[in-house]
Amino acid sequence: MPVVVGLPDPGRCLVMGVVNTTPDSFSDGGLLDDAAAGVAHGLQLVADGADLVDVGGESTRPGAERVDEAEEARRVLPVVEGLAEQGVVVSVDTMRASIARAAVSAGARLVNDVSGGLADPDMVPAMADLGVGYVVMHWRGHSTDMQSRAVYGDVVAEVRSELEERVAAVLAGGVSPERLIVDPGLGFAKQPQHSWALLRSLEQIVSIGYPVLVGASRKGFLGALLSDEAGARPLDDREDATTAVSALAADRGAWAVRVHRARASADAVRVAAACGALR
Repeated sequence: MPVVVGLPDPGRCLVMGVVNTTPDSFSDGGLLDDAAAGVAHGLQLVADGADLVDVGGESTRPGAERVDEAEEARRVLPVVEGLAEQGVVVSVDTMRASIARAAVSAGARLVNDVSGGLADPDMVPAMADLGVGYVVMHWRGHSTDMQSRAVYGDVVAEVRSELEERVAAVLAGGVSPERLIVDPGLGFAKQPQHSWALLRSLEQIVSIGYPVLVGASRKGFLGALLSDEAGARPLDDREDATTAVSALAADRGAWAVRVHRARASADAVRVAAACGALR
């Protein structure tokens, strides 16, 4: 398995648990409305098998409006600090260099930037200075209009090419290659068929040569797959599908899966590792 300097290396796909401190996240917005609740939820994710916890204060669901910097900091930093003080490996989910710097000062060891450094020109220089892990996701624009950009001829080839361009730019900006992670951005400027194509061909993203983070948890392409006469499968009833994707992604070489609930995916990645060892 690929290794990222400064992060856990259990010899299998990692499980990244999600702590959303937002009122409007697509899955669990408003449930963690204060720092104590966020810290408690993060600790529960770890108890359930998460290897690291990703704390975010700005929704990136389709159509979401951005929050201002002060509000994002208010939501995120106390949770990052509280979890880090408890020995949790913490990631911060942000597109802002200022939040990344503050979160690392508060104890974060990874910055998960869904824009891959495109939303804030100061992000790549900040990551070069900070020397922590950095997730570069495939991104074509902010949530307000990203779905209008979900136009591809060959989604796997185009996502791979665009990720390689961002990797080159990030490396040229001084970020150490041993701290770099890539993410194909399932659901971000992707229609359901695009996300499925990327999962089917995940090895093509892995072959870029960097650890790959896969975030499929509860996303719309799962709800669409499981739809019935009542419509898309409700968010809270997509956990079994999320677990299946965790196993498949791990088997295809993912470095980590990002999930809202940890226990089942923690089991799934261990099953995938055991099956891989038998080949």
